[in-house]
Order: sequence, then structure tokens, then C-alpha cells
Amino acid sequence: MGKRRYHHGDLRGALLDAAEELVRERGPAGWSLREASARVGVSPSAAYHHFSSRDALVRALSVRVLARLGERMAEAAAAPGRDDDARRSLVAACRAYVRWALDDPAVARLAFGAAARDPGTAVHPHPHDVIDAELDRLAEAGELSAAARPAAEFAVWAAVHGVATLLADGLMTLDPPQAADLQTERVVQAVLTGLTRETAPPGTWPAARSTHTERRAARARERGRGEA
Repeated sequence: MGKRRYHHGDLRGALLDAAEELVRERGPAGWSLREASARVGVSPSAAYHHFSSRDALVRALSVRVLARLGERMAEAAAAPGRDDDARRSLVAACRAYVRWALDDPAVARLAFGAAARDPGTAVHPHPHDVIDAELDRLAEAGELSAAARPAAEFAVWAAVHGVATLLADGLMTLDPPQAADLQTERVVQAVLTGLTRETAPPGTWPAARSTHTERRAARARERGRGEA
């Protein structure tokens, strides 16, 4: 795609758009902040007013992309006819996750490689939170026990991200491509069935954490101090 002359308005947004185009064309690592600046017709010094480095631009793009994925998953979960069926809602959200990873693999790799590991970034809505919310609905409906609920989102996420990665990397193929929806549903249903039948080990399951859960915990601590 050729250079788009930038005149006025949202330079930050224009740089993010240009970076996203470059990721699709060249992959997560095959471009520079200077190239993103040139694409919108500004000097690198102008770009530095918004992003101190290429890494800063990558983190900001990752946040935007992950929030877009979270919105896509939330919309899929909330589609008409799913209000009274948390299983169907969770499956729909996970299908949206896999479809996104397959439709936009380079951008997906960038997002999971940057914002997912950066403790300084906040994403809303985060894909993790969408899965969390649907599992909470399952627990409230009695379809998931109180003992099985803790960290169940990591079991679902591991399975769904595994499907997405295997398909995106060509390590697994499905014909026709729409079969990815069915494979995703099978994996999610299998995980949920396993969770409802699992026997806890002595003590408790390992306490799984991610950068996102650490951010949530930090925000909760801040709110607690503010209310004290």
C-alpha cells in the first residue's frame, strides 16, 4: 500500500493504522517507526511526540488490537438467542477468537507477543475478561461447580489458543475452513465437560496467573486502599 499523506487530526491513530498495515504486509518485526511515519507523510520526529520508540508503537497497537478482539468476542457471546445459554455464549466467544487469529495471523502474533506480556498496558475489554464472564455465568447457573471455577479460564484459553495457533501455523488443517468453528466448539465443550467431572488434587490446583490477571489484582489492591 502506498504512502497516505497526513494533513491534520489524529496523528497517533494514523500511525497506529500505518503500523497495522505494515504488520500485515511484513510481519510483526519487519518494519520500523520511520517507515510508519513515512507512510502517513510525517517526519520521525513528529511521530516521537506520540511514541518514544518502535516498541512503544507496538505496545499501543497491541492494546488496540486486543481490545478489538475483546469487543468481537463480547459481541459474539451476546448475540440474540444466547442470553439463557452460557455454554453457547462461551463457544461463540471462543469461535470469534479463533476466527480472528486465522483472519489476521500476523497482527495476532504481534498482539500476543507484546501487550500480553507488558504489565504497563491495560486492555478493555480484554479477551480474558470475556471468557471469565461467561464462565461466571456457567457457575451461577450451576453448570460449573464452585470448586472447578477457579482458574477455569486458563484451561479454556489454553485449549482455544492451541487450536488457533495450530491452525494459523499450518500444523493442523481443516477442510473446509469453516470446520474451525466446529473444532473450536468441540474443544470448548470437552474442556467444560472435563471441568464438571474433575477431581481436585490434594490441596488446590496451581494458581495460574498472567500479566492481565496481575494487572487486575493490582487495580483491586488500589481500589481497596482507596476505600480504606
